[in-house]
Amino acid sequence: MSDDRPDLTICIVSWNTREYLLRCLESIREAPDLATREVIVVDNASQDGTVEAVTAAHPEVKLVQNAENVGYAAGNNEAIRRASGRHILLLNPDIVVHPGSLDALLDVLRRRREAGAVAPRLILPDGTVQASCRTFPTPDVILWEALGLSRLFSRSRVFGKYRMTWWDYDDERRVEQPMASALLIRGETIDQVGPMDEGFPIFFNDVDLCMRIHEAGWEIWFTPEASMDHVGGASTSQAPRRMIIESHRSFVRFYRKHYRGELPWWSYYGALLLLGVGFRFRLLRAALRR
Repeated sequence: MSDDRPDLTICIVSWNTREYLLRCLESIREAPDLATREVIVVDNASQDGTVEAVTAAHPEVKLVQNAENVGYAAGNNEAIRRASGRHILLLNPDIVVHPGSLDALLDVLRRRREAGAVAPRLILPDGTVQASCRTFPTPDVILWEALGLSRLFSRSRVFGKYRMTWWDYDDERRVEQPMASALLIRGETIDQVGPMDEGFPIFFNDVDLCMRIHEAGWEIWFTPEASMDHVGGASTSQAPRRMIIESHRSFVRFYRKHYRGELPWWSYYGALLLLGVGFRFRLLRAALRR
């Protein structure tokens, strides 16, 4: 029996990013790649005419209109539930897909059966390569960040471990947690590990998802053969103070979920790190209430 499903479902969550989104959708539609695709846009109650613009310019897109902003994780999960593609491509609305990139990402999944997900190289507006991959935020790398050693010795594989500042993004390699701004996930993998944890509505949902992919025995890869333009922060920059607070809250929740009680050093400096972040979180929350 033939499988008529598209090769991938592209899931995009939008909140007041009309112009970016239209450019993103145009790049997907015009991409000459052989990969067959469906596009699902979940709009989180935008007030900038996003729904009307997408409806008029891109009738091929499956558009989901939410009455309220349910967050990035819940929006992506809604798209994933509606997906019919063999694989899932999470894509931010401020991405422009380069020709050939969809095929290049799918090629990694074909060549590497152990790969549960793969990320492309992201290019910033100034033409530089975005540092889009990091290791998991284990207590040691958080300590290097807090002490400033990661910046003093940025090319060190020890102190620069978290941000991978020793690497130039010029080769295909295994990574731990690439940004979900553009992340292709194998259908079998998402079926096994499940969608995003909605307890992380904005931040750390991608880190948590990558952690669960690794824990399930899959690998995550980066390939420079696929490139995409990325503006960055198109949605989160609209509410910076709230985003800072949410990032701290999500960091604490991530640690409680994945590290508490599992590492022998937790009761020593891991707990102190969380207390420090929690204190900053309370200060920021108080400031937001003013």
